Amino acid sequence: MSGTENGTEPAEFMHMHGDEVSRMNEKMPAEEMLFDLAELFKIFGDTTRVKILFALLESEMCVFDIAVLLGMTQSAISHQLRVLKTNGLVKFRREGKVLFYSLSDGHITSILSQGMEHIAE
Repeated sequence: MSGTENGTEPAEFMHMHGDEVSRMNEKMPAEEMLFDLAELFKIFGDTTRVKILFALLESEMCVFDIAVLLGMTQSAISHQLRVLKTNGLVKFRREGKVLFYSLSDGHITSILSQGMEHIAE
């Protein structure tokens, strides 16, 4: 299908705002950074992980307590916490044999808060 068949001009006849494109090209992050950002957002694409993050937004918790809260097995929670830890979203501290998880930093709090504000609009 050529550009004129669907009502648009062929690419070589399209008007381009060269200055704007050049300016944005300079500001565009590197491909690797954009890939990493997309991967970060994929982590938020799982409801269980989001529930865990919201629980940790309120309080540091151990695997058992998160499992009880979400009505899931400790194994399932451990798996999701491993994904979150690998991606730098949660951290833990050890108290005897028990690991207590918390959000890794304020950025995660901001992402969750802004996401909730956005969908509440």
